[in-house]
Amino acid sequence: MAPNSVDELMDLLHACRGARSRPDHGGGSVDLHDHALRTAALLRRRRPADKELQLAGLVHGLGALLDPNDPAEHGGRAADAVRPLLGERVARLVLLHAAAQRARSEAVSAREASDFASDPLAEDAVTLLQAGDEGRSPGVEGGVLEDWRPVLESVAAAHAGRASGPVRR
Repeated sequence: MAPNSVDELMDLLHACRGARSRPDHGGGSVDLHDHALRTAALLRRRRPADKELQLAGLVHGLGALLDPNDPAEHGGRAADAVRPLLGERVARLVLLHAAAQRARSEAVSAREASDFASDPLAEDAVTLLQAGDEGRSPGVEGGVLEDWRPVLESVAAAHAGRASGPVRR
């Protein structure tokens, strides 16, 4: 289910409250809602101007909610879900987060490692992965979801403007 509006995306993110990640994803099981808020907050502190990276942190766990039975596809499901609303960069970061996680946790081919390393967003994806790891800790203050609405609205509006092309007068 791809959200068609910021309100629908907010509903999905609220639905993450109480949903748990699988323990095999970088540590023990965590509440997806709290983890999303903590990860996004950490990214806001590290990269205050990069709203798309922050939102990738906020939405990267949606795949676990959308299809809890297929952990191998969580990154792809989350990326596909947010791409129409938040744009290609947010979706690519979510997808690359999953690739960075795989590269760290299991043997990948030299080709996969090379493809990841040469991606222009690889460094940002590693930053997202590190924030996600740190965001698993309950000691990190994540704030409240409603604080992210203006950022979601801004990025969604910017994406909609780019998707519709130049304005003609």
